[in-house]
Amino acid sequence: MINFERFVLDNGLKVIVHKDTSTPIVAMNILYDVGARDEDPDKTGFAHLFEHLMFGGSVNIPKYDEPLENAGGENNAFTSNDVTNYYLTLPRQNLETAFWLESDRMYQLVFSEKSLEVQRNVVSEEFRQTHLNQPYGDVWLLLRPLAYKVHPYQWPTIGKKIEHITNARMEDVKAFYQKFYNPDNAILVVAGDVETEQIRQLSEKWFGPIENQGVNNRNLPAEPPQKEPRFLEVERDVPLDAIYKVWHMCSRTDPEYYATDLISDLLGNGNSSRLYVELVKKQKLFSEIQAYILGSMDKGLFVVSGKLLDNTDIEKGEAAIRAEIEKITASPVDEKELQKVKNKVESSLMFSEINVLDKAMNLAFAELTGDAEEVNREAGKYQAVTTKNIWETAKQVLRPENCSTLFYRSKKK
Repeated sequence: MINFERFVLDNGLKVIVHKDTSTPIVAMNILYDVGARDEDPDKTGFAHLFEHLMFGGSVNIPKYDEPLENAGGENNAFTSNDVTNYYLTLPRQNLETAFWLESDRMYQLVFSEKSLEVQRNVVSEEFRQTHLNQPYGDVWLLLRPLAYKVHPYQWPTIGKKIEHITNARMEDVKAFYQKFYNPDNAILVVAGDVETEQIRQLSEKWFGPIENQGVNNRNLPAEPPQKEPRFLEVERDVPLDAIYKVWHMCSRTDPEYYATDLISDLLGNGNSSRLYVELVKKQKLFSEIQAYILGSMDKGLFVVSGKLLDNTDIEKGEAAIRAEIEKITASPVDEKELQKVKNKVESSLMFSEINVLDKAMNLAFAELTGDAEEVNREAGKYQAVTTKNIWETAKQVLRPENCSTLFYRSKKK
């Protein structure tokens, strides 16, 4: 159980406070409700670019890292298709340093052609390293546009193509910042040995004067139902053939999310899962295989991916995956098998409540989905899923016509 209090500043900034007296460290998490889905289709990769630009200096703080390190703190950030998240930890007595740092870059980033050029180069190099020059790196550059034809989930967080970053112009970057990096589009969480009134005063002092520069009225096109199976085959310089299959599923906030997540665990989470036992251990077709969900805020994807053993026929491997999918849609799972994966989920949820930073992040994401109190309801929602729910959801999601398949073949020497 994570206890917390919350309040909202006049400028719309949501603030959540979790008191934890067990540690001298305080965590601050700022989640901005902006991700790759909010980008212009012709100017992608901007949310991720800003993950880097936000560390490049603000109006009163030329170097973000320096004062934080002097205060004994650490920081990092990440971007997804849905959100951009910044977080830091530091000793409790230096807490105001965190408010000073984070409020200043929300108030006004310093935009110079030099800093933009530096970060464009950094992100472009990251694009090359992670998506172009790495084995299997371009998988999501292929899979997303195969699965999505309308919704902006059709490109990954890094962007559609490297030119969108190298050609990013100053006026476009400034407009993106003004629209999305506003108090009304953010959730601030502070977790540690703190008092709510203390956090309220610091929030008012440092964030209260910041005005909203833009409004995020999200109105994204809904992805129409997929009516027939899709298929793509590529050949790359990789060691092993691989198969990727994705099905459209519900959003993170839909009731059937919990059943869908448990289905992915039943099929492909760990060495006792169905796909691993049957296709790796017994049939010895794959060297590795897993199933997982993307957990997207809009309707997301259910994924099965596996690398085949050398000299294994890729069509045979895909037929074996389909056979396992047909089993879980043909009849209800055993109650004992379901309870086993429920227990694993519950233990992982408990593990994510150990340190203050994890708790701060969990509260921020729960608030974004509608209510921070959801962090205390998650385990119960997983436990409430029945074998009937699993069966019905599997039949609905794992339909052949709802599936996109990528054959990722190894170039034959």
